[in-house]
Amino acid sequence: MVFIREIAEAAIATGSLTLANEQKLRLMLKQKYEQEDLEAFMSLQQAVIRGQVKQQSRYIAS
Repeated sequence: MVFIREIAEAAIATGSLTLANEQKLRLMLKQKYEQEDLEAFMSLQQAVIRGQVKQQSRYIAS
């Protein structure tokens, strides 16, 4: 089983969030998750806001 925190940490480490992982996050956030996962997701959101992580979906849509 993949955790939200694993996807978030990988995206922060690589600086990129793929479409597939973005979709996985959406589905996983609808399920029950741990506090550590929520904190990792919030860190990912902050990294996106600061421009440290690029969302593939933002570049495909433009």
